[in-house]
Amino acid sequence: MERRSVARHSSPRPQGRAAASAASPTPWHVASRVLAAVAGGYAVSNVAGVGLAQVLPLPRADAVMAGVLATYLFYGAAAVWCFGARTVRQAWLGLLVTTVTFAVLAVLGGTLRS
Repeated sequence: MERRSVARHSSPRPQGRAAASAASPTPWHVASRVLAAVAGGYAVSNVAGVGLAQVLPLPRADAVMAGVLATYLFYGAAAVWCFGARTVRQAWLGLLVTTVTFAVLAVLGGTLRS
């Protein structure tokens, strides 16, 4: 019987810059994610609340209340997103896209409703 040696490899290791960031995040990466979670989450949640208040088919007071209550969900989701994103750039980009989307919704909803 011939015996074959089987090379057992663990998952491929990142090379270069990716290896350094995958090994241990720098304090600047952590600070950027915290800033994204706090400031970016605040921006996303407020713009989302205004956008929802503009487009929900409810009486004005109820739509505003629903929008304000939804801000808590959006703030929590934004914070989880910031620390769950693969890179810091992806965390900031996700917040930016979400904020712009809800800002457009708020502007268009305001013009359509009035």
